[in-house]
Amino acid sequence: MNYSEIASINVNEHLEKKNNLSYLSWAWAVDTLLRHDSDAFWEYGELHYMQDHTVMVYCTVHAFGRHRTAQLPVMDYKMKGVPNPDAVQVNVTMQRALVKAIALHGLGLYIYAGEDLPVEFKQDGSVDKPVDKPVDKILETPKVEVSKVEVSVESKEIVVPPSANEAAAVDWVCSFVNEFIPTLATVDSLRDFWKINKSVLTRVEKFSKPMYQALETNFKERAVELKGKA
Repeated sequence: MNYSEIASINVNEHLEKKNNLSYLSWAWAVDTLLRHDSDAFWEYGELHYMQDHTVMVYCTVHAFGRHRTAQLPVMDYKMKGVPNPDAVQVNVTMQRALVKAIALHGLGLYIYAGEDLPVEFKQDGSVDKPVDKPVDKILETPKVEVSKVEVSVESKEIVVPPSANEAAAVDWVCSFVNEFIPTLATVDSLRDFWKINKSVLTRVEKFSKPMYQALETNFKERAVELKGKA
């Protein structure tokens, strides 16, 4: 399956609600992934401990001929990092990071974008042809709040206020970039996006090299994929 086909799957019947947030059932996500790619597998990176003793979890899913890495901090019900989390909290975050990494392949990604249906679905339930979201429309969002951290996105440049909480800001930047990469349709646009946001990406690298390397890998994989289509 290609990205558009995976992204067109309606996952709404398998969402779970908790604290007014929607979560995709990890068991269903894994089952669906393996039904479409029986050779798919995943692995977790080493836990990354921050200076405030909170923890970042990494999960890489290898599927459909490529691998994508997602990161997720261990958080409480207020969406704030948990200092010195116990095994149960880490395990829950690992499962959510797995679902997020699967979403980077397309399955349920529209949930993270705040959509109630994948773009290929009409309101009457019929299926339409995949529609790529225009680059300008995605980047027009003026402000995004993550745990009271504002990240401004103007034109094609990601702007992070200097006073932003570093962990929350970097996590949001990585999530946004990973979700945005598949929308770039040419190698030139991919290269331009990287150059324009070099300062922000350097900020990610200084904060966490594993997070930066995961972004770099996703960029390279997308470039190879686009070159193959040329």
